[in-house]
Amino acid sequence: MAGWDAFLTGQDREHLAVWGRQGHESLGRRPALLVIDLFYSALGHERKPLLESIRDWPMSCGLEGWAAVDRTVELIAGARAARVPVIYARALPGFPSDWFRRDDRGDRRNRSLDHLPAELRALANEIVAEVAPRPGDLVIEKTCASMFAGTPLLHHLRAIGTDTVVVCGESTSGCVRATVVDAATYRYRVGVVGDCCFDRTQASHWINLFDMHQKYAEVMELPAALGYFSALATD
Repeated sequence: MAGWDAFLTGQDREHLAVWGRQGHESLGRRPALLVIDLFYSALGHERKPLLESIRDWPMSCGLEGWAAVDRTVELIAGARAARVPVIYARALPGFPSDWFRRDDRGDRRNRSLDHLPAELRALANEIVAEVAPRPGDLVIEKTCASMFAGTPLLHHLRAIGTDTVVVCGESTSGCVRATVVDAATYRYRVGVVGDCCFDRTQASHWINLFDMHQKYAEVMELPAALGYFSALATD
């Protein structure tokens, strides 16, 4: 993906010419789509630019996040058309997406949602309506970055015979990356749909996509992911 090129140094480019990854990682025939943390606390209840959105939702990601959500609508539709299981993750209610971030006093006041009306605060851990799960979809609630940590995800994937996970959501550098590393550790083939992921910092987004592509996953864009799902449907 060309987006990470702007963050690579001259030395990086020289090194990649010698030792950079070549070719594509083949994905399997029995994938599951993992949709990570597309809840309102990461996006806000209205579509606003980042620096406006964080006034109400301090951990939100602005319009780049909403653009990724809109692409994820297509991604999920493609997965469902190919009968690929769609599995959602969200933070356990009461655990905001930055539960592991505290200052020296254990104080989270700078990220509090107390200024919002109760009806908006109640949305924080709810998955946004655009990509809401259907009845019967598995929704995993987690208290760690990785979707695997302390959850039944691994057992579920083994039970349904999954050989590949395709990952999207937020944040690229946090919960997406942690899930991807764990999936690779468990020897799954891993795809990451880069333009269906987002982060609060552009540099973090692009460098983590680059790093995952070099080490753990096949990073692709939405058309490639849809093509992969479509090919499964015609087999």
